[in-house]
Amino acid sequence: MLGCVRIATVRQMAQMITAEESDGRSYVRRAMVELESRGLAETNGKDGKHKIWNLTPAGQKALTDGNELPARPKAGTGAKAVRAGFGPHGLAVTDMILAYTDTVLRGRREYLTDWQVEVNHAIKQTGLSFNTDAVLAVPTKTSEVRLFELDNGSMSRARLAKEVWDYERYAGHRVWEGARGTIGGTYPFWQRHRYTRSTTFPRLHVVLAGKAEHLLETRLQALTAAVRGITIAVWANTLPRLQRGEPWCEIGIDDPHRRRSRYPEPAGR
Repeated sequence: MLGCVRIATVRQMAQMITAEESDGRSYVRRAMVELESRGLAETNGKDGKHKIWNLTPAGQKALTDGNELPARPKAGTGAKAVRAGFGPHGLAVTDMILAYTDTVLRGRREYLTDWQVEVNHAIKQTGLSFNTDAVLAVPTKTSEVRLFELDNGSMSRARLAKEVWDYERYAGHRVWEGARGTIGGTYPFWQRHRYTRSTTFPRLHVVLAGKAEHLLETRLQALTAAVRGITIAVWANTLPRLQRGEPWCEIGIDDPHRRRSRYPEPAGR
């Protein structure tokens, strides 16, 4: 679990690995102390009174060497983020992943290894670069990909809206292809260089957390208004609603034709 979500508390790990109605925190706590003694896990901060755990580089290597997870050479352990004060946000991302797995994926624990956190999306030519909080690659024939952004109540509404619009800018970027002297053509950057098996740009899920529920609902309404007219599929929810299994709000619809007209075509060679 820590190899995928990077940081978690004993409560979160127990929620994932123990049966419903069971409390496995004592077991998990003993297991983490054992891993710590072997240099495979460590703590670098607390969430209130609860320790925040992460793997060490040796722990990550042990997972890879044991074929427990696919190799992710650029993935960090999460320790730097905790020490920098981003522990609450990282734990909220973990709560989001657990809630989505429990409610939308019907508790199928095998899907946990298909999550990645802090996934960079960048287009060097335009300077656009942002990190997606979590990406789920569902192991189906079409390799369906879902993108997740979590706002823990720490950013302004304008900044949150900009982050969502960044996804449309990423989806709208096209690159030219063709040998010199030929007519050539263009194709979406994301479809050739990132999600090669996807036929449509992956749906973006925005989850709001970190505030009282009535404030989250107000924030959701504001986000809906701020992204009106966006040309990618965007679903939004609050973390409490997601944990209860309540439906998502569709606040953006995928429209590749309108998206293409909105962004300039690249010049040929």
